[in-house]
Amino acid sequence: MTFAWYGHLKFKEIKGFDSLSLFWIVLISWSIALFEYMFQVPANRIGYQGNGGPFSLMELKVLQEVITLSVFLIFSLLLFRNETFRLNHLIGIFFLILAVYFIFKK
Repeated sequence: MTFAWYGHLKFKEIKGFDSLSLFWIVLISWSIALFEYMFQVPANRIGYQGNGGPFSLMELKVLQEVITLSVFLIFSLLLFRNETFRLNHLIGIFFLILAVYFIFKK
């Protein structure tokens, strides 16, 4: 979802994509998101305890958020080099790790 939501912000730097209207940007982003949802929805269905999987609903959501934010961190550092990674971001990541710990703690 990271690329679908934020990848288009780099289109101005790509020849051929630099003059796309908002309609085309939305269509491209939705196409990417559809592809990602084709994996996310079955993964949630298979992973959910109510369907025989190992994870509760809360665990699935926390995993999804941590994975999304981890991918976003790498994505933003690689593609948006003008963005600054600051101490408060590192502290926030630390708290996300704590959240995972407490959500999965039995």
